Amino acid sequence: MTLNPYLNFNGNAEEAFRFYQTVFGGELFIQKMSDSPHGENLPDHEKDYAMHVAIPIGNGQYLMASDCLDSMGHQLNMGNNNYISVTPDSRDEADRIFNGLSAGGTVEMPMADMFWGDYFGSFVDKFGVCWMINFSNPK
Repeated sequence: MTLNPYLNFNGNAEEAFRFYQTVFGGELFIQKMSDSPHGENLPDHEKDYAMHVAIPIGNGQYLMASDCLDSMGHQLNMGNNNYISVTPDSRDEADRIFNGLSAGGTVEMPMADMFWGDYFGSFVDKFGVCWMINFSNPK
């Protein structure tokens, strides 16, 4: 299992990660909101926002992030700008961790197969900690 820090930004994730890249090095991965399903329906200023950005930080771990979309009702607040992203070794383990940690909390996205090919869900636990569970389905 791998744990990765996941950050949220208010439209400047790419800028932040270009800065972080000067410290950590590595290849920068950026996927834009315009590349997502229905991305063409976003307001023009949000189409260039980062849906997912990542840089390697060592030993198979990544610093990752995305931009919040005001048009989708997302608001960046201190507290939801940091997630712990868990990458379990199996789909069953993903469900076990999701169900266990989300008990008594607030589910944002239930575990489901996503358009990018992974099995993913997110929630805020009963202590206010934000989590993402992401199992990479075998290709």
